Amino acid sequence: MKDMGWDELVPGAALYSFDSNVDYLMAETQPEDRTYCETNSKNAYVGDWRVIKPVWNSELCIDCQNCWVFCPDTAIISREKEMKGVDYDHCKGCGICVQVCPTNPKSLLMFNETEKNEDALTKWPEKKKKGEE
Repeated sequence: MKDMGWDELVPGAALYSFDSNVDYLMAETQPEDRTYCETNSKNAYVGDWRVIKPVWNSELCIDCQNCWVFCPDTAIISREKEMKGVDYDHCKGCGICVQVCPTNPKSLLMFNETEKNEDALTKWPEKKKKGEE
C-alpha cells in the first residue's frame, strides 16, 4: 500500500485498524500485542487535537467491556476483563464509549479537554430513578 497523506484519501476510503492478516478473536489479545495498520491512531499520538474527552468513574463501572469493544482506536485500557482507564494519548474524543455505556448514571461521560479528571468526577450526575427524565 502506498503511503498517503490525509489530504490524498478519497471520500469513502476505508482505514483499517489492524493489518489484514489478523485473527478476528482480538478480544483475547492485549493491545500491545496486536498488529496495527499504519492508519490506526495507535501508531500516532492524537491526544493533542482532542476537544472533549471521556472521563471514567470507576465507582459506577460494571466492567461490561462495551466501551472496550466499541472503541475504534483501542483507547480503553482493560486487563482481564476489568476496566483500568482511558489511554488519552490515542483517544480522539469521539464519545462512542459514552454512548455504549449501560450504567445509570453512565460510568463514562464527556468533559472539556482542559477539565481535570478529579474536577469532572465531582460534577457527576446522580442516579435517575425510573420515571425521571
